[in-house]
Amino acid sequence: MAKKVVATLKKEGGVAYAKVIRAIKSDKTGAYTFKEEMVPAAMVQETLNK
Repeated sequence: MAKKVVATLKKEGGVAYAKVIRAIKSDKTGAYTFKEEMVPAAMVQETLNK
């Protein structure tokens, strides 16, 4: 099933997507966790500015 999703993301004429990975620091422990999101390429800067 994952192969089908990847194939549809690479289809010509479709929306280009980018994977955004952000490091988020925990207030309690000080450890970092990573949050991954698939966003349209045009919205990458907006997502990072959150």
